[in-house]
Amino acid sequence: MSEQPVATRRRNQQHPGQPRRIPSQQRGRDRFDKILAVASELIESHGSDGLKMSEIVEKAGLSFGALYQYFPDKSAIIRTLAERFNEEGRRCVEAELAEVTDAAALTGALANIADEYYAFFRREPVMRDIWHATHTDKLLQQVDAEDMEFHARALLAVLVRLWPDRDSGELLAIARLTMQLLAAAVRYAVSLGAKEGDAAIALFKKMQGLDIGRLLLE
Repeated sequence: MSEQPVATRRRNQQHPGQPRRIPSQQRGRDRFDKILAVASELIESHGSDGLKMSEIVEKAGLSFGALYQYFPDKSAIIRTLAERFNEEGRRCVEAELAEVTDAAALTGALANIADEYYAFFRREPVMRDIWHATHTDKLLQQVDAEDMEFHARALLAVLVRLWPDRDSGELLAIARLTMQLLAAAVRYAVSLGAKEGDAAIALFKKMQGLDIGRLLLE
């Protein structure tokens, strides 16, 4: 195999785990989406650890050149899938928090976010697998950290609006911890059977409502 051009090597070094390029033309976008769809099917069947570029090529009916035109390695594919799922989650969080006008509505919004994330991961085994892989993959940890900070900042904007006299640093700490605990609860619940997971999420929502209420209304 010929050596990659210097410019390409530098680009990959600067942006590890990212697509080489996101196509702008419809044909390219269709191929890009097909690669991700095939990768999702393979991850659902074999897990992200078992994902192989050769299988994607075979199942998608592409050449290796066509695949590598968009994705330098499987990490870039997995990261792209994770970011797409995260975008869906962000829309959910933004929609719920946009309706918050008081403390009671905030508690309800957080409960709804927990419910929606839990349902999302129950029905999306691919994202569930990627989420589990985050424990050992530094690139996915970066994606997860960026996503968590987005959620924390979205919540912070609501807290500042409702409690403008509170210290902003304290509110940011509350926002970050709240979203981290919510994510951890969903991860735990998803690891259980459906009945136990449902019960765990219901219990978490009660606990979270009490805890954030004490912190913000004391």
